[in-house]
Amino acid sequence: MEAFITLAIGVWQIVVIVLLVLLMFGGRKIPELMRGVGQGMKEFKKATSEDSDDLDDDIIDDTQDPKKIKDAKE
Repeated sequence: MEAFITLAIGVWQIVVIVLLVLLMFGGRKIPELMRGVGQGMKEFKKATSEDSDDLDDDIIDDTQDPKKIKDAKE
């Protein structure tokens, strides 16, 4: 329980982090950085959803088409 309390981030810690980011990158660079992070997250979600859709399609195709299963056994 003590480890969780020491790792908790409070409001003041967030304020300090935001101020440090502003000082390091400046106000003009932050929108560009956030846009890049957003695009990266979008691409990651798209790639993971495509992989799961491909797996679901393979499973559904094999179970719904008895001819494929019969052909595979022969």
